[in-house]
Amino acid sequence: GDVTRPELLDEFRCLASIYVVRGNNDGEWAAGIAKTLHFRIEGVEFFMTHNKKDVAWELGSTQVVIFGHTHSYFEKTIDGRLWLNPGSCGRRRFRMELTIAVLELDEDGWRAERVDIPDETPQRKEKDAPQKCGRRSIEAVLKRMEKGQTVSRIAEELKLEPAFVEEICRIKVTHPGVTAL
Repeated sequence: GDVTRPELLDEFRCLASIYVVRGNNDGEWAAGIAKTLHFRIEGVEFFMTHNKKDVAWELGSTQVVIFGHTHSYFEKTIDGRLWLNPGSCGRRRFRMELTIAVLELDEDGWRAERVDIPDETPQRKEKDAPQKCGRRSIEAVLKRMEKGQTVSRIAEELKLEPAFVEEICRIKVTHPGVTAL
């Protein structure tokens, strides 16, 4: 949820299959998008909604509950069920950290990993100063990776934490059909 523009969904759909729920900041264009979804990936049952207060009372055999709305990363296993809010990777809001979650599924279940995105937003001195987001860093890392540069060289050139660069490269290699953008 909170995609805010249909063009963004079109961009994501060109890159991979996606599941989307309607957020409170999605306008009338999103009237046809469901508020909640049940789906299965690799035998794992998911329930997804934007606002945690909209989680169904009866989750049945759901193993992973994904929600958002607060823009704050949350990961906790309750009664054998993973509750996951990946945070926010778009424009910075409410002074919250920028994060995404990588969820790996296998025969043993799931493993969630928090990925922190460096905030490139300069401290604003003027109320209407433009903001940058972590997308540029991710694009720059991927471009250099495709040229065969090493993680340490990419991190040095872009003045990024090596762990962040390594994580972006790992996601690209292990999940070739998925993008963090």
